[in-house]
Amino acid sequence: QVQLVESGGGSVQAGGALRLSCAASAYTFGYYMAWFRQAPGQEREGVAIINANSGSTYYADSVKGRFTISQDNAKNTLFLQMNSLKPEDTAMYYCAAARFFNWSPREYNYWGQGTQVTVSS
Repeated sequence: QVQLVESGGGSVQAGGALRLSCAASAYTFGYYMAWFRQAPGQEREGVAIINANSGSTYYADSVKGRFTISQDNAKNTLFLQMNSLKPEDTAMYYCAAARFFNWSPREYNYWGQGTQVTVSS
């Protein structure tokens, strides 16, 4: 079992930055950890994925060069550093864990409650 709790969301102006955190209550070795986001009325979208074992990272094209996913293994914490934020980044952001690499939210076994990110123009 992996319990996930996100934090760090807020409201910023376009061009600003936020760092999201996801605290995991269980050891995530062997999992892929991911950040998803979902705006009202839209599909849940994969943002970034990290192999919790190897540290390999993967990004959606829309955030490449702006967002960085990372982890602190000692603290069982996942991060998403978001720079150069755009209004279209506005969404509820969720962290999630899956046993296999994939971009589909259907394949993720564990989810946090979400943290809201709002970017104004």
